[in-house]
Amino acid sequence: MFSKEIENSKNIYIMKLHTAFSSVLKGLIVVSFVFFLSAAGFQDKLTSGWYQQYFPNLNGSTIKDMTFLDSLTGFAITTTNSSVQAYILKTTNGGDNWNIVHTYFPPSTGTILTGIMFANNAIGYASTSYHEFFKTTNAGENWSNISEPPWSIDGLYVLNTDTLFAASSSPFGGGVFRSTNGGYNWQIIWNIGGGSGNPEKIYMVNKDLGFTQDEGASTFMKRTRKGGFNWTEIPGEKFKDIKFSDSNTGWKVYSSIKKTTDGGLNWFVQQTPNITTSFTNKADLCVLNKDTVWMVGAYYNNGGVIFKTTNGGTNWGYQIPNTTYPVTSLYNIDFVDSKHGWAFVIYGTNNLLFHTKVGGNDTTIFTGINNNSGVVSSDYQLNQNYPNPFNPSTTISYRLAKSGNVRIKVFDISGKEIEELVNKRLQAGSYKITFNLTKYSSGIYFYSMIIDGTVVDTKKMMMIK
Repeated sequence: MFSKEIENSKNIYIMKLHTAFSSVLKGLIVVSFVFFLSAAGFQDKLTSGWYQQYFPNLNGSTIKDMTFLDSLTGFAITTTNSSVQAYILKTTNGGDNWNIVHTYFPPSTGTILTGIMFANNAIGYASTSYHEFFKTTNAGENWSNISEPPWSIDGLYVLNTDTLFAASSSPFGGGVFRSTNGGYNWQIIWNIGGGSGNPEKIYMVNKDLGFTQDEGASTFMKRTRKGGFNWTEIPGEKFKDIKFSDSNTGWKVYSSIKKTTDGGLNWFVQQTPNITTSFTNKADLCVLNKDTVWMVGAYYNNGGVIFKTTNGGTNWGYQIPNTTYPVTSLYNIDFVDSKHGWAFVIYGTNNLLFHTKVGGNDTTIFTGINNNSGVVSSDYQLNQNYPNPFNPSTTISYRLAKSGNVRIKVFDISGKEIEELVNKRLQAGSYKITFNLTKYSSGIYFYSMIIDGTVVDTKKMMMIK
């Protein structure tokens, strides 16, 4: 009997010791997690979400442009090689294998395929820097030279099966062209009137609203509301690429990423990861919807990176699709849905293509988020939440030196907005708000202060249940 009581006491002691040890171990894991995030600057450089794909032998040609119609079907065009050949390629298995479906024999090595774009799954177009224009009506299996545009085409935009726009930067004879019968005939609808300034790039949001850009150092982008017949310069604004999710909301990239919510009349800077101060001329955007935007053209430690936002640009993160090649930037980004995407770059004479079926890296990477900013603005102050870590309630205090429209939003680790704590116009003064995240799991969260549409500060916090 006595020995049984000793045995029971022993078992109880072991159970308590095990419980205590588990609690200590949990605490050590949490502390280690916090120190890891802090030391690493909250950078997750997983590359498992992307894998490399390969093009066939192109005899020295390199990829010029790429477009995908769905998760399986895609097309690419190339530069002209020393044998005076350029190619149109097609894949039907998501880029794992490519076939040359058309060989273009231009008049010289200086002539190239300049763009490829589809109106639907069957009808597509390919432009050249010569008086030749190609069309397919059977999903890219066959291509025919259907017309001779008035001049070489630098930029192509396909609005629908009938209406196409083209830009030519030639100082004589260049300008904006339009076809209303599927590329068979072209009409010049605008030009600069001689000399430099004709556009190299064109993007049409709809049949009325569009934008052009030339490569002049002192010229700014132009905007049309008249279907391309009249253009107005937007002072101070340029673009390397521009995309819209609807007639009001769009993004462009030049020396920074900017967003518009009024159809391109006004643009404001987005707060992007502080890993680079410039973007290359190959910068490219892919806008899935009003929330999700991808961009290439930035670099970090001589590595090409991909920027991503899932909340319309309130917060941006970045991913590194490869660590094998020290490429300075990627050239093109194309997603057909939230999971399936491609990015390519030319490394020497190699055509490097990277593909994801899971939306990229496992975790979108965030940088430039500090718990205590070393820069204090005279116009606002966003304080660190207290307590931090917390469970499940915490308080955020902030100060305004002048009135403004204030929003404070909370985001999860992927950048998805989960709560809006404040959305009102406030007068100058000090404020605080207490909230809880009971319905959410333990982990890292972010909160941002947005004043008059601009993100002015972002901080991270941790909830431990």
